[in-house]
Amino acid sequence: MPKPNIIVLDLETKKTFEDVGGRNNLGALGVSMVGVYSYRHREYQAYFEEEFPKLLSLLSQKPMVIGFNQRRFDFPVLQAYFKDFDLQKLPMVDILEDLLKTLGHRVSLDSVAQATLGTRKSGHGLDAIRYWNTKELEKLKKYCLDDVRITKEIFEFGAKAGEVFFTDKFGRGKRTAKVTWELVQEEEKARGQISLF
Repeated sequence: MPKPNIIVLDLETKKTFEDVGGRNNLGALGVSMVGVYSYRHREYQAYFEEEFPKLLSLLSQKPMVIGFNQRRFDFPVLQAYFKDFDLQKLPMVDILEDLLKTLGHRVSLDSVAQATLGTRKSGHGLDAIRYWNTKELEKLKKYCLDDVRITKEIFEFGAKAGEVFFTDKFGRGKRTAKVTWELVQEEEKARGQISLF
């Protein structure tokens, strides 16, 4: 049985918004590392800048990309490295975008992870920039791949349960968000496959 062409993707930047003059200069942030989980290969992979040709080869296979805010953040930041390949044309599930449509407001990855999985992010994005600047690349890799794992687990939970949870920033506890994610792509459904597992 062919394995589905689906990846979970997250990246870390070299600079902060303050360093590049604000949120309108995403392409100037620079990418220190891209973390990926491939369902096809059933493995996590870290790509540093010199390995981006391998990452482009993976993306050129047009996988379904699962992420958290990749349409408005990860892809615009990464696009600066791939001038001749339009990342926005890839099929995607943007968890934050879907939750924003459902809830009418943004939620953080950490909020969803805590309420849905009972786990927390291993740090903050500023930690990743510090790791890059101090060349603590193993710490950077662990941080990024932890976010990939959390994103993957949130997606899988939502696909199975039809909902995920988040913590309310106003102190009203755990709240529910309905989702319609599926664990298969359309072409897999057409062949009668029902699960990634």
